Amino acid sequence: MVVLAKGELEQIALPAAVQKAAPPLADVPEVDLGGGACRADAARAVVAACEGHGFFKVTGHGVPAGLLARVEAAAAAFFAMAQPEKEAAAAAAAEDRLQRGPRYLLLGVAAAAAAPLPAHGEASPSPSYGSFRDILNEYVVAVRAMMWEVLKLMAEGLGLKEKDALVRLVSHEESDSVLRVNHYPPHPELKQQGHGRLTGFGEHTDPQIISVLRSNDTSGLEISLRDGSWASVPPDRKSFFVNVGDVLQVLTNGRFRSVRHRVMVSSPRPRVSVIFFAGPPPRERLAPLPWLVAEDGGRRRYREFTWREYKASAYRTKLAENRLCHFETEAD
Repeated sequence: MVVLAKGELEQIALPAAVQKAAPPLADVPEVDLGGGACRADAARAVVAACEGHGFFKVTGHGVPAGLLARVEAAAAAFFAMAQPEKEAAAAAAAEDRLQRGPRYLLLGVAAAAAAPLPAHGEASPSPSYGSFRDILNEYVVAVRAMMWEVLKLMAEGLGLKEKDALVRLVSHEESDSVLRVNHYPPHPELKQQGHGRLTGFGEHTDPQIISVLRSNDTSGLEISLRDGSWASVPPDRKSFFVNVGDVLQVLTNGRFRSVRHRVMVSSPRPRVSVIFFAGPPPRERLAPLPWLVAEDGGRRRYREFTWREYKASAYRTKLAENRLCHFETEAD
């Protein structure tokens, strides 16, 4: 999911046009971090998935199943609260850099692994939100560790001399990362009436380096394939899904593909998803990595820019637009 300002989020989160169902993705790329394959094979699998769909499933991730169940239950309980209660919790928790809408929470993520979300000594603003925040703190620590391992495998698979070339961008004390929790209400009437599906979140790419998604067992996520067709992603609550973002496409000089995706709604059950968006520091200067430019015959496909500059440009465009076209260099 793309992270935008609150007003924009509330506009684009509303259901849109009814559309027909997309066929399921037959070959979801899968990377096992649990030691089922040798490290070199895992690194090659990550690179192949990023070059192909720009999207893959992570298994053997080491994040405890109990923690995932607690996050899912706490999210469902929070969104089941009456709107005035959620508004009060969000207002009282303003220091947590929390933004909220009827169907999402957007929280800033601090860089320190020991305190991924701001925590305070005072009493929780709301028992429901306070306990949810604590669970998300624990969740972010676990997901961040898994994400760093994925980024190390990317660097190894690309043959980068600096194995921490990608990790350092998201582990810096000023790295711009956020956590978003989405809640898509059920729409049983769509299946009953045969009216297809609604757009829960419109098509887009993520501007960050990577995003790590985990959802309950309700379907809805779809990705765009290279031929422009759409394919639905079968849900898997035991696994994580990784999206290549715009910045990673730039860093790899176009070798990796920033995947276009959307969420469609039609299930009689609610869909709850939690996404960790890993971004670089605002002042970080971003450009294709020299090693990968050399591999591409010396052609640099994107100009240098800062993350702050790219975010500002992205927020001026419509959700479905190609943001990277404004940063491409002219072919020789």
